[in-house]
Amino acid sequence: MAHRRVIIMGAAGRDFHTFNVLFRDDPSVRVVAFTAAQIPNIADRRYPPQLAGPFHPEGIPILPESALNDAIGQLAADEVIFAYSDVSFAYVMERAAQVTAAGADFRLIAPAHTMLTAHAPVIAVVAVRTGCGKSPTSRFVCRLLRDRELRVVVVRHPMPYGVLERQRVQRFATLDDLQRADCTIEEQEEYEPHILAGTPVFAGVDYAAILRAAEREADVIVWDGGNNDAPFFRPDLTITLIDPHRAGDEATSYPGAVNLRCADVALITKVDTAPAESVAAVRESITCINPRAAVIEAALPITVDDPAAIRGRRVLAVEDGPTVTHGGMRFGAAMIAAQRCGASEIVDPRPYAVGLIAQSFHDYPHLSAVLPAIGYGADQIRDLAETIRRTPCDLVVLGTPVDLRRLMALERPVVRVRYELEERTTPGLDQAIEAALARFWRERGSRD
Repeated sequence: MAHRRVIIMGAAGRDFHTFNVLFRDDPSVRVVAFTAAQIPNIADRRYPPQLAGPFHPEGIPILPESALNDAIGQLAADEVIFAYSDVSFAYVMERAAQVTAAGADFRLIAPAHTMLTAHAPVIAVVAVRTGCGKSPTSRFVCRLLRDRELRVVVVRHPMPYGVLERQRVQRFATLDDLQRADCTIEEQEEYEPHILAGTPVFAGVDYAAILRAAEREADVIVWDGGNNDAPFFRPDLTITLIDPHRAGDEATSYPGAVNLRCADVALITKVDTAPAESVAAVRESITCINPRAAVIEAALPITVDDPAAIRGRRVLAVEDGPTVTHGGMRFGAAMIAAQRCGASEIVDPRPYAVGLIAQSFHDYPHLSAVLPAIGYGADQIRDLAETIRRTPCDLVVLGTPVDLRRLMALERPVVRVRYELEERTTPGLDQAIEAALARFWRERGSRD
């Protein structure tokens, strides 16, 4: 039999899911390579045989995306599938031109073709860009569900940056679970707030197995999306977040624009900090792109542990890494808090950055006055700690969801910044959730 030879372009997330759902058990296809982008330290290893199935007994090589052209020729690839998120339309088409010029077909797969169907209702929280506020929104949704005395679990978009065969199905219910799994800063930022609220979190590599595990202890599953990717489970309610600080991106970002078109609820966040004209522009865009979506406005009000400690001080603003790197934001909650609380200076960390953190500033030249808390591995965590140590400041303002002091020694005083979702319009998410759950139980049988 002639097999169709496929390369999947990814970033250790949707690429693996696409393989697992569509190709792992398909005898007519051989996936000859993955390529890796965005995330360090995931290239130059293999998708392991234990996960790759009977038609890929030696596993599948994971190559840097820079090797794609050579790989198409050397591996005789017939087709290249693009399977990662938070990129512009122009970026996608540039890769399409590169692939087709090299002699392979270029393909985007509809998210619906890789969605798994759950036996419990699924509420998906997704976005048009990284850093729109998915995490506080997911926490808000979980609170609403717990108030209904429902058992809730969160299934998080994958972040499998370690030993993949050990990460097939992961469950986190305590902070000790995070330590035992050697979770990165990025993972802990997403998992820790849910755990502290009493909501178990599932993640990993094999989302069919993850879904089966989550269903055993859930009345409702909340899909907590990553970047601006689409959900892996078929949602009964899709809540898509739009950030008016980046008005226009909802129409030109992939696959965020897909999420907006699929939204049941379009949630405009950060209305407390964005210009009114930007909020209005986003509303108009939603009306044009998806007029059937219910539109809700929400704020992400910022609270500061000790506002007085910031006034008159030279501060280093440390922000959530993905939001200000590939998310494209120039600032986040730490910068806003420092300015509001009267810092005398926000110190530019770039001259003091070392190693992989210095490389991040090179890779994301829009960054200047904030330090991205990037920690996909031990080397980045080490370089982040050293960059903080070298930066001449009086105080560190942490806008990260996880307290970095648990992961590294910080010699200077620290003030933490937090933010939670606050709805500003009615009807709100509670009404949308009530309608979705009623519809699910009506169609599939009443809840006991």
